[in-house]
Amino acid sequence: MSVTQKPSGAAEATAPGRLGFVVFITAAAALGGFLFGYDSSVINGAVSGIQGKFGVGSGETGLIVSSALLGSAVGAALAGRFADRYGRIKVMKAGALLFAVSAVGSMLPFSPWDLALWRVLGGAAIGIASVIAPTYIAEVAPTKYRGRLASFQQAAIVLGIAISQLVNWVLADAAGGDTRGHLLGLEAWQWMLGICVVPAVVYFVLSSVIPESPRYLIQAERLDEARKVLTEVEGDGIDTDARIAEIQSLIASDHRPRFRDLLGGRFGLLPIVWVGIGLSVFQQLVGINVIFYYSSILWQSVGIDQSNSLLISFIGSVINILGTVIAILLVDRVGRKPLALIGSAGMAVTLAAAGWAFSSATGSGDNVSLPDLQGTVALISANAFVLFFAMSWGVVVWVMLGEMFPNRVRAAALSVAASAQWIANWVITVSFPSLSRWNLSATYLVYAAFAALSIVFVAKFMKETKGVRLEDMG
Repeated sequence: MSVTQKPSGAAEATAPGRLGFVVFITAAAALGGFLFGYDSSVINGAVSGIQGKFGVGSGETGLIVSSALLGSAVGAALAGRFADRYGRIKVMKAGALLFAVSAVGSMLPFSPWDLALWRVLGGAAIGIASVIAPTYIAEVAPTKYRGRLASFQQAAIVLGIAISQLVNWVLADAAGGDTRGHLLGLEAWQWMLGICVVPAVVYFVLSSVIPESPRYLIQAERLDEARKVLTEVEGDGIDTDARIAEIQSLIASDHRPRFRDLLGGRFGLLPIVWVGIGLSVFQQLVGINVIFYYSSILWQSVGIDQSNSLLISFIGSVINILGTVIAILLVDRVGRKPLALIGSAGMAVTLAAAGWAFSSATGSGDNVSLPDLQGTVALISANAFVLFFAMSWGVVVWVMLGEMFPNRVRAAALSVAASAQWIANWVITVSFPSLSRWNLSATYLVYAAFAALSIVFVAKFMKETKGVRLEDMG
């Protein structure tokens, strides 16, 4: 699933009138990220209801919440091969259908393990979307705007998080402030999971109206369709025959991505592949998804009632959107590496502050509380952490994964890096309930240590890709 981009001259020649169309199809493709964000956060509001319904403890809760991530790792690993065989659009549609079925199944589970299996299915859909979106966007985006357009993936993720938090709060409030309260014959948490079918349907509809990737069309020898799409994306003034010939030449020198292409170097894989894996893993090891999966029960654990905890989670989502907008504005101006370094430093400080604040928690069970000062520090530092992540690693990693690898290994390397990201996400998610019960303060200090280590990793291994054409990556 290579994502070779057009030459710089063609990128600069993209007509302004066509840019709006490119933005539209980019946003439609990035809606897969919205599904990821929505699912990541909707489970946050449903956790307490699931615990009450099925009587599960912290260990089982972690497995249920994280089960989707195992499916995501599998979906990400298979997405490239399916997209090369069947096309980007068909794979997007398949992901939308899987997510819709998962939403209905998750809404009507008969046991916690049944729910976990439905979430695995939805996770596979999200994993597929996580690979297809950056690939498709890179194949249609002009080089000049590629960073900002690739940022749409993360923008869609944070928008999905915010909207699901808002939906959770509205549903819980309508059910009397209790996620186990009843609405139209079902408990509120069931509606939270079932409403996921709505964005899945929207994703399917939008996937049906955007054009197939020009590169895939040329690879499949559907040249008339490729000419039409190239004209729509780049304008009437381009020489479509020359563009097709160029892409055909690149395809002829390419080959189907294979895992063995990634082998080499001192530690098994090519160094650039390890860098991609490192970026993916560090993005998760700082604990960002703990905020999105568990913030509701986290705030409840330190004395905030259920309804207000959902509202606080929504406020964090708004901050997440703000940080993502900042990153989109800066990623093609400041560059990827400076943003990552700023974000790492900010996350290390704010996570350490949160760890200090939670060390003062007193009480147990439903009677846990923080002193006023520490409670204020915990709220401010948690939201500041989200801001620093959103304006840096949240966007930078998705942009880098779509553009950092050489063309000959890009598809295979992207799948491996994305799978590593989902696995790291799973490790953090499944471990947090038990770790937080053991020592919440120490857990946040571990995340702070990973944030500090990411500074060293970025400074030493990450290369700037700002302004570099995809075919020049090496």
